[in-house]
Amino acid sequence: MTDAASPKQAPLEIGPADLDRMRRAGTQHLVVDVREKWELDVAALSGVKHVPLGELQSRAAELPNDRPLVMLCRSGRRSMDATNWLRSQGYANATNLRGGILQWAAEIDPTIKSY
Repeated sequence: MTDAASPKQAPLEIGPADLDRMRRAGTQHLVVDVREKWELDVAALSGVKHVPLGELQSRAAELPNDRPLVMLCRSGRRSMDATNWLRSQGYANATNLRGGILQWAAEIDPTIKSY
């Protein structure tokens, strides 16, 4: 939930190059992967918090509201749903990773397995 100290609204989406810059620069953020466990076993980013989309409503309180939340899934659809829901709950810092892990693999890390 939000409070007076909440950050201003993040962009609705960022691209893989934006997230890569954030990670390389050490910018405070949290990547939240909303895919199922088996999907993470196939292809995953390091240092992410795993909250399957079906558990997001019950686990939203685990997410910080003091830094950007970059929502991640396979192609960007589920993570956009998660972003929109979080924003409706006052998480102005939630943003979607456009294209998901597939686009991340295509633009940033080709060693990540496609599925």
